[in-house]
Amino acid sequence: MQQISKSIKEGALAFLNAEYRLLLVFVLIASIALFFVSQAVETTSWFIIPAFIVGAFFSGLAGNIGMRVATDANARTAEAAKTSLPQALKVSFSGGTVMGLGVAGLAVLGLSLIFLFLMGQFLVEGSGKFYEEMTIVLEALAGFSLGAESIALFARVGGGIYTKAADVGADLVGKVEAGIPEDDPRNPATIADNVGDNVGDVAGMGADLFGSYVATVLAAMVLGNYVIRDMSTLTQFTDNFNNMGPILLPLVIAGVGVLASIIGTFFVRIGSNEAKEATVQRALDIANWSSIILTGIVTWFLIQWMLPNTINMDFFGEGLKEVPSRHVFYACLIGLAVGALISMVTAYYTSLGKKPVLDIVKNSSTGAATNIIAGLAVGMKSTFWSVLLFAAAIYGSYALAGFYGVALAASAMMATTAMQLAIDAFGPIADNAGGVAEMSELDEKVRERTDILDSVGNTTAAVGKGFAIASAALTALALFAAYVTFTGIEGINIYKADVLAMLFVGGMIPVVFSALAMKSVGKAAMEMVKEVRRQFKEIPGIMEGTGTPEYAKCVDISTKAALREMILPGLITIVTPILVGWIFGAEPLGGYMAGVCVSGVMWAIFQNNAGGAWDNAKKSFEAGVEIDGKMQYKGSEAHKAAVTGDTVGDPFKDTSGPSMNILIKLTCLVGLVIAPVLGHQDDKGTSDNDFNEKNQIEVTIDESNHRAALQDVN
Repeated sequence: MQQISKSIKEGALAFLNAEYRLLLVFVLIASIALFFVSQAVETTSWFIIPAFIVGAFFSGLAGNIGMRVATDANARTAEAAKTSLPQALKVSFSGGTVMGLGVAGLAVLGLSLIFLFLMGQFLVEGSGKFYEEMTIVLEALAGFSLGAESIALFARVGGGIYTKAADVGADLVGKVEAGIPEDDPRNPATIADNVGDNVGDVAGMGADLFGSYVATVLAAMVLGNYVIRDMSTLTQFTDNFNNMGPILLPLVIAGVGVLASIIGTFFVRIGSNEAKEATVQRALDIANWSSIILTGIVTWFLIQWMLPNTINMDFFGEGLKEVPSRHVFYACLIGLAVGALISMVTAYYTSLGKKPVLDIVKNSSTGAATNIIAGLAVGMKSTFWSVLLFAAAIYGSYALAGFYGVALAASAMMATTAMQLAIDAFGPIADNAGGVAEMSELDEKVRERTDILDSVGNTTAAVGKGFAIASAALTALALFAAYVTFTGIEGINIYKADVLAMLFVGGMIPVVFSALAMKSVGKAAMEMVKEVRRQFKEIPGIMEGTGTPEYAKCVDISTKAALREMILPGLITIVTPILVGWIFGAEPLGGYMAGVCVSGVMWAIFQNNAGGAWDNAKKSFEAGVEIDGKMQYKGSEAHKAAVTGDTVGDPFKDTSGPSMNILIKLTCLVGLVIAPVLGHQDDKGTSDNDFNEKNQIEVTIDESNHRAALQDVN
């Protein structure tokens, strides 16, 4: 068992090391590009470069910590499952907790240290230019977030391609063609499959939520600076934090969320060794709700302490309004509530025993085609309530406290990231533990216990992805507002042809991105299938258990494919907004960002929920399910159809779907970083127009004597 766990860890580390070597080149190139950005505009400091490098390093470190914790926990979970289900849950969730707290702690620590350092460099006491100096600080801090999200994108896409190439190859040849169980040691791709669970679902998710956490807090801090500016124009603004309360509040809420998550972890416990999936899920839900409620309570006191009773805010197109501080709290409550509700909606569409999953199970009886049709329908339908909740959150939080309210709603939602990540990461740990148990040929009871945890983990993984999408949607809107202010434009006018054109281009990008990710998985999976078939054919005694498969060759195929195929989607994400901004200007880039955001959210929800529903539809057959009065089990024709559907859904939920939220945020962050340059160009471009406006000539027609009169308007 220890040897198998060691092989999984070595394979995962080998992939991460190769990935980080490749990303080091990207970081160097991006740093050079950021140097030119910093030289183009006086208000952008060259400190954006070290901030970017530190952000990239912390993001990679977050993924690496998570992966190491998870690979160490899998064998211990399998060992604990020999004793009892409660003990196995305790060990696997403890591993997830260490990862969640590590990632959230790194995010808060990194942001705080960089922010304090930059304040020391640029804030001059008594200068009377607090807003301008803080803008420079926050522009440089945006580099930290850009670095984090850039690495997260490559980690998510690369890890997703790796894990699904191995998973699809293992399933198609092992389960469908050879008829052997999942994680069977006779399958040459089984080690690569288990490695993939770690590099995709653990390291990728860790880097993903680290980036989300940082981007959310950054957006709220940027908009907090605008609140201070608006306050200063009307009143003598004072608070308990040297007039920095609106900027510091999101950072403090993030810290409180970490503490609330620590307290919430104590509620994860089950008493019975005979507990089923529903009991385990209930224990996780209690812990999650405990951390959410505790965060909400403490946030009320934080807002009363850190903000004045009344705040003046500039609502776009509506001018300055007075906002009571309690409205800011209500906006935070909206973020917490919507995050929880979206998790519930996601759980409904992807959980065992729920109607959407049972519909897919029922449609499996007539073949793979009807299974796939039903899964696609479930994914599409699942967008309805999620999008309505997004819309309600955006409208409600904006009505209460402007874009600052939207940003704080996202910050409150992301405050419990440590708990969300702990719940999310325990699934891959349990899945790996089941693989270790199967390959070590442990008692059947051990596998049953790990399967219960794995089944719950499938749902929590889908819920975690839904949570990440929700935060991405709100964060993107806050970053969008910051972008508009950074560029100095008055808004995004959709009636302009170039803006409308770029809106459609932006809407197309998530579709093309998904296509590239799916194609990459398909290409790598084909290589994997050929290799597994070759080994079954050429290595004697594999099926009898006397021959040893060449596991390393399958690991090598997934590693090379992931590193090769992740480059193009990543470059499209980063380079396209730069080109749009450079060629068309600030306002069309705003249209492009809006298109990416709306389209990306739809595709993310659809793909994540369809994939999760297909997965649990397949798992329904493992315990046996009744279809038209007959019990269907593993190995039946309906089960084979469900396996095909799950294989289609794998890249949906683990490669292209989860990448959408990073695509959305990274697009907005790239726009935010280059915004001062675009605003500077637009100012230069409009100087001639300003001259013409000051010297307008009005032509009037005197119809009575058919004379044209020229009149100088000025």
